Parts: sequence; structure tokens; C-alpha cells
Amino acid sequence: MCENSKNPKQKLRDTGILTREDFDGGPISLDEIEPGLYLGNLTAATHMETLRSFNISHILTLDSIPLPQHITEASFLTTKYIHIADMPKEDILHHLNTCFDFINEALSTSHNILVHCYFGVSRSSSAVIAYIMKRHNMDYAAAYEFVKSKRRFVQPNAGFTAQLKLWHRMGCTIDPHYQKYKIYRLRLAGDQVRKAKILPPNFNDLIKPDPAITQENPEPIVYRCRKCRRVVASKSNILQHLPKNLQLEKSADGNNGNMATNTNQTIEQTGGAAGAPRLLEQIAQQIRKVSLASPTAADGTQPNVSYCQHILFVEPIAWMKNIANNTQGRLNCPKCDQKLGNYSWINGCQCPCGEEVSPAFYMIPSKVELSKAVQNVQTTL
Repeated sequence: MCENSKNPKQKLRDTGILTREDFDGGPISLDEIEPGLYLGNLTAATHMETLRSFNISHILTLDSIPLPQHITEASFLTTKYIHIADMPKEDILHHLNTCFDFINEALSTSHNILVHCYFGVSRSSSAVIAYIMKRHNMDYAAAYEFVKSKRRFVQPNAGFTAQLKLWHRMGCTIDPHYQKYKIYRLRLAGDQVRKAKILPPNFNDLIKPDPAITQENPEPIVYRCRKCRRVVASKSNILQHLPKNLQLEKSADGNNGNMATNTNQTIEQTGGAAGAPRLLEQIAQQIRKVSLASPTAADGTQPNVSYCQHILFVEPIAWMKNIANNTQGRLNCPKCDQKLGNYSWINGCQCPCGEEVSPAFYMIPSKVELSKAVQNVQTTL
């Protein structure tokens, strides 16, 4: 059997190396989402005649294998490659700003751009939906329905959908102080620890400074060890969660679903592409009105909501021993060695309210106490 006649699986077994030429993405498929912005599949991105006929000068690839060399080195093309698989646990969130900037730069300079993955269904559609969200101030549901009205089989996987919604809640950027983002990054870290058994260096920033160390502007509300009164956490370290029986998030998504249905009907009534510019602004105004009805605090929590008090889930903190080198263990007070709780990167913890939290770093409420005034905080190691 000659090398070129082998199928991808056989070649992977024989050589361990696959190239883009080893795959066939099916017939050419691409659709114009907005003037100059195309969403399509691998075949469209590798077909020179198609690229020239649509005057495409920029290509954004979201795939597990880059485009072949004759495409990336073509003199009339500017390409960008983002390595990502079409799996719900893949982290597309941290690529969304990069995708937006690349698309926006192309369109703002009057160039046509093709955004593609393998089939043009999940990964590339997520990038285009993110662009529409940020460019036109839409939420996920409205942007998804708009893109779907142009390319009927777009469908981000469930993980990408959740990340796009989180991105919107943060203002279409990355806000490291947003509580739901903190939880998201902890889950990413937990997946890595599950594989490597240690915390990778690129997640070291998840371990927050020890609040007991002298600071110029200490937080006014802290938690102390009940036995020795050593400060063990600041209020900002607490990761709050709703009791499982409260379905506030589901209700909010239900409202978005109704808005998405209305958006789709409006698109059809206005004749699709012809009314798109005016339609986009109308949809954005509707979404802003809905958003005002369900306010969210700057840290990602919802005001006037009764959060669970059974267990205090916290961020990883510097005084917690060996948490970067072990998958799970006990959390003991660094001053008196009293057990305060436990942690697990891989198994998590089920709160008595029924909510499953993973990874979990938690303190037992009876072992700590809330202090509402902090003055002259001193080093207590």
C-alpha cells in the first residue's frame, strides 16, 4: 500500500503524524453571515478557486490540525490558526477575544474573511457567534439565532454554548474577578490535575495570596480559625452557590429562549440579509431590556439571593499546604493545625443542599468565624 492511499487512522498508527491533506471535509460549504464575513468548512478553506471567487484574503482556522502549507503561505492570504478540538470540555473561552480581534481587523479594513473548522458547525460557529455578540451587543441566544438564519446547521456544542454565555456575562471579555469565571478556571485546572496529578504552572495564579499577611488595604470582612483566630480567608475568596432546589439560572435561560424565538421570527419577517443592519440594532435593544430585568453583581453573584450556608467553598489560598502537588487532602489551620476542611481537585464535594461542587476547597462553618472588622493585620504564619 502506498503512503498516499492509506486512510488517516492507518497513517496515524504507522507514523503517528497526520497532516491536513489526510482529511476530506466533504463538499465546499460556506455562507455569508454579514458583508465580508463567511462561515464555512475545511473544504472551502483549502479550495483556491473558491477563496479567489469570494475575494477572501483572511482565514481563521479553529481545528485540531492547521491548514496545509500551500494555503498558509499563499501570498494573497493572511491566516490565523487556533488549535482546538470539538469537545465540550475544550477551552474556547480564552480564544474568543483573539477571534474577535482577527475578524474585526479584517472587516474594518474592507477585507473578506472565512472562519472555518472541519464542518463549519461548532467551533467556527462559536467564534462567529462571539463576534456578533460583541460587535452588536447581543446575548448568546439572539446572536445564535441570527447566525443560524444565515447558515442553518450551525450548532456549538454544549460546552462552547456555556462558555459563550459566560463570556457575555463578563461583558464579552475576560474578567478574572467574576465569580463564575473563577469557578470555570478551577474546573479547567481540575481536568489538568486529573491527568497530570499536579497543578500545571499556568494555573498557579489560581492560588490566591494569604489574607493573613500584612497588606496595605486589607479586606474588611474575613474568616478566622475559631480556635486561634488566625485569618484564613477574605470575603472575596468565598465561592458562593445557590441551593440546588433554586432554579434561578434555569429561569433566566428560559427568558433568553423566548427572546431567541422572537428574534428568529423577526429575522424571517424582515427578509433576512436585506434588513440585517437595522435588525441587529433592534435585537440588541430588546436584549438590553431583558438584561436589566435580571441584574447581576460585578463579581458574578446575584443580589438579594439566599446563598447556601452549609459549607464555605473557597478559592485555593497560599497557606493551604501541598495543594499544587496533591489531588486531594485536608485543610488544616497553618497556625494551630486545627482541621478546617478538605479539598479535592478531582472528586469535588456534594454540599448538604445537594449541589455538586468540583473542584472543591471548603471549610466547615463551625470551624471558622466571620470577622467584620480587620485592623492592623499582621503576619501570623
